[in-house]
Amino acid sequence: MSSANKNLSELEGSNIPNGAGMRIGIIVSEWNYEITNALKEGAINTLLENGVIEKDIKVNYVPGSFELPLGAQYLCEEKTIDAVIAIGCVIQGETRHFDFICDAVANGITNVSLKYNKPIIFGVLTPNNLQQAQDRAGGKHGNKGVEAAITVLKMLTLNKSINQ
Repeated sequence: MSSANKNLSELEGSNIPNGAGMRIGIIVSEWNYEITNALKEGAINTLLENGVIEKDIKVNYVPGSFELPLGAQYLCEEKTIDAVIAIGCVIQGETRHFDFICDAVANGITNVSLKYNKPIIFGVLTPNNLQQAQDRAGGKHGNKGVEAAITVLKMLTLNKSINQ
């Protein structure tokens, strides 16, 4: 994804693969909905702008980020889904809850991706505060949902080029 010096949300259109024929699942956490909805919209708009047709995008919701890996697994079990974008936002609090949730979500998403041999893109923000989340959900650091969509297109294109 991006770093302090690179923002994939600003990539030139020619660097983004065409998603025609790709079927993408998006699993969205309802917790911190203002943020996750903005990320989801950024992802959907990017997919549509780059050749994925609306009927090939399937959006489902889970209560919180902790449930994202299982939601992604449900989508991966559908033979028609080529890849999944997992969207969530876990904001640092005063307890270690943040650490446990973020670790579980990252490991869970990785495990499901490897189990099903399908890209599951980690579109989960882990900011220290709400302002940092807003900055990454359409604010000064772009929209990480856009970056997740670009990443899924690139991963599916890589898989296709290797398996031709």
